[in-house]
Amino acid sequence: MFLSALDGAEVLEVFHKNCVRCHGKEGKVKGKVNLLEVADLDHLKDDLELLQEIIDVIDFEEMPPEDEPPLEVGERKQLLADLEALRLEAVSKQKSFAPTPIRRMNRFQYHNAVQDLLGLNCTVYSLPERMIRDHKGYFKPASGKMDNLVRVGSRPLGKSQLIEPRLAGVAAFPQDLRAEHGFDTQADHLSMSPLLMESFLKLGQSITGSQDFGPRRVGIWKEFFVLDPRDKREVKVVVRERLQKFLRRAFRGWLKSEVVERYVDFVDVQLARGVEFTEAMKLVAAAIISSPRFVYLYEGSGSDGDGFELASRLSFFLWGSLPDEELLEAAESGELLKEEGLQKQFGRMLKDPKLKRFCDTFPAQWLQLDRIISSVPDPKKFPDFYFVAYRDSMHMMIEPLLLFETVLIENLPVTEFIDSSFTYRSGHLEEAYGELGNPAKKRRGQVGVLDFHRVPVEDRRIGGVITNAAVMTMTSGPERTQPITRGAWLAGVIFNNPPEPPPADVPTLGEKPKEGEEHLTLRERLSMHRERSDCRGCHEQIDPLGFALENFNAIGKWREKYENGRKVDMEGVLFRKHKFTNVIEFKDILLLEKERFVRGLAGHLLAFSLGRQLSPADQIALDEIVEKSAIEGYRMKSLLREVVFSKPFRAKASQANK
Repeated sequence: MFLSALDGAEVLEVFHKNCVRCHGKEGKVKGKVNLLEVADLDHLKDDLELLQEIIDVIDFEEMPPEDEPPLEVGERKQLLADLEALRLEAVSKQKSFAPTPIRRMNRFQYHNAVQDLLGLNCTVYSLPERMIRDHKGYFKPASGKMDNLVRVGSRPLGKSQLIEPRLAGVAAFPQDLRAEHGFDTQADHLSMSPLLMESFLKLGQSITGSQDFGPRRVGIWKEFFVLDPRDKREVKVVVRERLQKFLRRAFRGWLKSEVVERYVDFVDVQLARGVEFTEAMKLVAAAIISSPRFVYLYEGSGSDGDGFELASRLSFFLWGSLPDEELLEAAESGELLKEEGLQKQFGRMLKDPKLKRFCDTFPAQWLQLDRIISSVPDPKKFPDFYFVAYRDSMHMMIEPLLLFETVLIENLPVTEFIDSSFTYRSGHLEEAYGELGNPAKKRRGQVGVLDFHRVPVEDRRIGGVITNAAVMTMTSGPERTQPITRGAWLAGVIFNNPPEPPPADVPTLGEKPKEGEEHLTLRERLSMHRERSDCRGCHEQIDPLGFALENFNAIGKWREKYENGRKVDMEGVLFRKHKFTNVIEFKDILLLEKERFVRGLAGHLLAFSLGRQLSPADQIALDEIVEKSAIEGYRMKSLLREVVFSKPFRAKASQANK
């Protein structure tokens, strides 16, 4: 049901009674929002970004601010329902979703696509952003179970990056930038400059020209690069047959006869010049993996409707690579566009070992774990963080990633990310946690290959990702915790509601107290920031979140008091209604408000998969994803399935551009 005229008048009345004092009256326009300009609800329907912003601040209890009278519970609930109905009406008239601009593969996707296309049994080039190296094949998604003991290597900080087999002489282009509060899949960060295009050309040539590019490393060597002397057909016929299959995979189903003939003629010219068959096929393979049709992710350009488009979107989401032949066949036959066909392929893909690529990208970027790499706690203040030639962060970053993989493979509820019943720990990590670790499991010494054991969580102060040592360390400074940074991390990562950047003229709080402030708690020292009117709104949002974790010091160890003897002050109120006095009560509130977390996680997954920021039209889809995933208890695979089956994910590119 859409808003009646009476409901619309009531919405405007609430605005005038509670909001215009700060948003329009007497020229005061906080947050660049002037609600006095909203003469009727058609104004909001025409400005969906503003409408969504109003819904968000009311939903998260950010408005009215703390120093203004709050909305009554019933009034707030009705206002939200009316605004959401207004959004539905506006979106229904549009009948479209925001388009995803044409974009190139990122470095990770290009690596995987080349590896799969050529059947390589080694890596193409080093990928430091892939944080875990699997030893002994612990990642078995088809089994539905994670081992109790897993052996892993840390790629960014360990030695395993140097010992893995890869093609000699192949160097990757620079690591792709991540969007703010986003992922490296976002189209607006994946442009192609002339310099980068030249890099792709050189990269393709260096791959097929590598001294290691031969029968020992290339899985399709005999079927593509070698001419069988027993085959009596004309060479051009053989080349055409091979290129049709190769190009179909490389171009994700998009294939026209004139394109095939162009590459066939290229090989024919090389052979006429006296180039050997294998070398000619290497040259054409290099040209194909440097082609814009390979490098760019096109949507809506498949040769057979939208099946290929959906196949490509699904494959790059879950596998970070090209669709395989079975997926292409399902797209070509039209089966993928049917509910049962999509479910069959989705289920198959979740059991494939290539799912490891999803685990190598999404969770680390979602949790922003790359920040731990640059964390350098003060060695004098935190000497235990450093051991010989490496840091605790090598072990810290692996714990939440193994938790994510287990929740996915075992299809556990995503609430395990908030308050898990288990975790994975190395002996070194048990020692790093101090009193929150298990003294019986302490063991030092591993550097290259690390043993992580699955252990039950018996103390709810730990468990999940929000109280993980990696998160606590990467959201701290060298000498002290940073509650504002931690609060911003929680708001963005857990609730997908990141705060605005602070004003440029706000001074940062020093690592050490100023003279005369040594007796203050950190909350008392930070109170000055709340005195500025342009800072107060964000602090009301993030301070309760950040200070809730204040019992964890700058490297994730538990503490009850500061160095000056003052008790850690972490109490707060979340969403203006839930009081907490310890971190366990804080977790209980997050579980009570689990729909907010599930919706935030669904939003991250959808943005990661679509390669674009979410629009107001996508918000309705998120509501449906959360509602449907609730039926099966918010289990991880259910949430992924609802993302894949959502309207934005399955929308045709032509529909998005209407």
